[in-house]
Amino acid sequence: MNKYQAIYAIAPTVAVIRGDDAFDINGSPVVYDEAAVQAYMDANAYKEQRAKAYPSFADQFDLLYHGGMDAWKAAIDAVKQEYPKP
Repeated sequence: MNKYQAIYAIAPTVAVIRGDDAFDINGSPVVYDEAAVQAYMDANAYKEQRAKAYPSFADQFDLLYHGGMDAWKAAIDAVKQEYPKP
């Protein structure tokens, strides 16, 4: 997750971001809390880490076919344990 995604998530009135400045649909400045943006990014970092660590869909289907549901669950659970939700 990048900073812009976090700003849009915590400040729903933001329509445009230019650099570190945010504006609503009318072009008026929107003030957002930098600490809240960083906290949101930190709290959601596990999602990107998990997405990168999960096997591709093709590999998951192959694992299901050859190893069964239990093998697939073990592979997915290993990633979830490595990158737990905060």
